[in-house]
Amino acid sequence: MMQGGYGHDRGHGRGNGRAKGLRGGKLALTGVALAGFALALGAVADVARAQGGGAGGLTLPQNITMLGTASPNFRRATAVVNGDVITGTDVNQRLALIIAANQGRLSPAEIEQLRMQTLRNLIDESLQIQEAKSLEVSVDEAEMDATYARFATETFRQTVPALDAYLAKIGSSPASLKRQIRAELSWQRVLRRNVQPFVNVSQEEVKELLQRLNAAKGTDEYRVGEIFLSATPESRQIVSENARRIYDQLREGASFVAYARQYGESSAKSVGGDLGWLRLGQLPNELATVARDMQPGQMAGPVELRGGFSILYMIDRRKVLTADPRDAVLSLKQITISLPANLTDAQVQARTAEFDKAIKGAGGCGGVGAVAARLGAQVGSNDQIRARDLPAPLQQPILSLAVGQATPPFGSKEDGIQVLMLCGRDDAAASSGPNFDQLMSQIEDERVNKRAQAYLRDLRRDAIIEYN
Repeated sequence: MMQGGYGHDRGHGRGNGRAKGLRGGKLALTGVALAGFALALGAVADVARAQGGGAGGLTLPQNITMLGTASPNFRRATAVVNGDVITGTDVNQRLALIIAANQGRLSPAEIEQLRMQTLRNLIDESLQIQEAKSLEVSVDEAEMDATYARFATETFRQTVPALDAYLAKIGSSPASLKRQIRAELSWQRVLRRNVQPFVNVSQEEVKELLQRLNAAKGTDEYRVGEIFLSATPESRQIVSENARRIYDQLREGASFVAYARQYGESSAKSVGGDLGWLRLGQLPNELATVARDMQPGQMAGPVELRGGFSILYMIDRRKVLTADPRDAVLSLKQITISLPANLTDAQVQARTAEFDKAIKGAGGCGGVGAVAARLGAQVGSNDQIRARDLPAPLQQPILSLAVGQATPPFGSKEDGIQVLMLCGRDDAAASSGPNFDQLMSQIEDERVNKRAQAYLRDLRRDAIIEYN
């Protein structure tokens, strides 16, 4: 499906159904918290109760002069946004998960760069929550809790108590995450009220786009992820260095989606930087030149373009309105043998060759059980898996198989040697592309996103922000 146009609020338009959140779709969320202020207050309350309950059980002077350093639990403000305080604790809470994801490998300089970006994100959140409050738009606690629970199960694949425990383990709490949930839900409601009703798309525009889509049948489409960092001539050098640090961390295994959500500055940040399906002509020239030669799974950048720097991740490629073999639904059997730890490399090769020969002689999926029993192998199966959902190195080998054939062995001495046998395949039909209503919705979403960026810029411009 072709999505709408592309763009930052710095001069190019974008829309990939990203406003699903506006229309009640699944909310994309970012960030988790450090030890929250609520925990600090709870600890203070416990101490007070242990000492006799409040100041009444203490003998304290009226005028106090502090002689020591500040407590680590003291909430030092780093910014005040229209009177609302953003503290060092608030900033640290958003850094906690990224530091944990990088296993503490971030240098102090890298952490400070990320800290400044996090502060900017928190300022935007404050402005969004404040705007919602001024419009008497509210998010009730039940919805907050339900969204947090969905985040726990869908993103972390954990129960709420398990997620709470994980956050505590890495020095976090749910407080910061719930603050961001409130900001995103509130902002969606603001856009529904103040932006979406004033976005109009004519039938002629949709018909013209449908015609262009059909004319582009068979051409290449790219699904691209992007982390965009804005820069002015004055900040260009600093932003360039920050983008390079982020790129290096991504190459070392950091999550692209998590970094895009936390540090991206385009309207795609809420969906992990996913720009959706695009043709090269919809990208700025600087990005199109780079994306043209990228393969799925590759990353490039930072790429300098008007208004800032972009880091690109090629999620996928396909042909417009053409069936993609990787969308075939497969029925597979996975056969695995374990190897003793004391085998030599030569012995591992011999066992692998023996395993390969036995699988080839199985006579198809019906004979796998007997062969597995003879070899002491484990057998698993999946009758409804798309080829594109397999690891990239396995996709083409699987698609080249006939029913009853198996891949060459793969794996390691530590993890075991495996093969996949193809037991069935249902090829995907050619896509007819979006219909009229779907395409109209996509164009509307693009325009809502562009206006939302302008709306937030206006809020930033009019805000009174004091830094400490």
